[in-house]
Amino acid sequence: MTGPSLRERALRHLARRDHSRAELARKLAPHGSAEEVEAVLDRMDELSLQSDARMAANWVRSHAGRFGRARLQSELAHRGLPSELIEETLDNDLVASELDRARAVWQAKFRAAPADAREWARQARFLHARGFSAELVRAVLREKTENTGENAQ
Repeated sequence: MTGPSLRERALRHLARRDHSRAELARKLAPHGSAEEVEAVLDRMDELSLQSDARMAANWVRSHAGRFGRARLQSELAHRGLPSELIEETLDNDLVASELDRARAVWQAKFRAAPADAREWARQARFLHARGFSAELVRAVLREKTENTGENAQ
């Protein structure tokens, strides 16, 4: 066998960032049989080198300032994490409220309340794409337009 072993490949991936078990299995699959990959993943888990819970907590901490709950859920599910772990992580690790995070994301991008309906829609689409619910988006934008004394809706 030429090239690095499965174990070395797994360690290289984990040295760069935390990976979910599913991500790591997907990356290792082309380089070994299913049994070999499972054995390496089990060993990484035994040595606490790979942990889905740690990966989820780290990912949420690093991305919560930019995304809403729906986007965080979607991204974690895409990484192959079980829904129970995702819910538990989001419930435990989201420090700021969803409204506070939506305000911060809006402030970082726009800084000024929407001047007309077209701008209001653009800002609403941006926040919605970031994973914030429609009612949260309306609340943030209503709050911003009321603060400027305009009614852009």
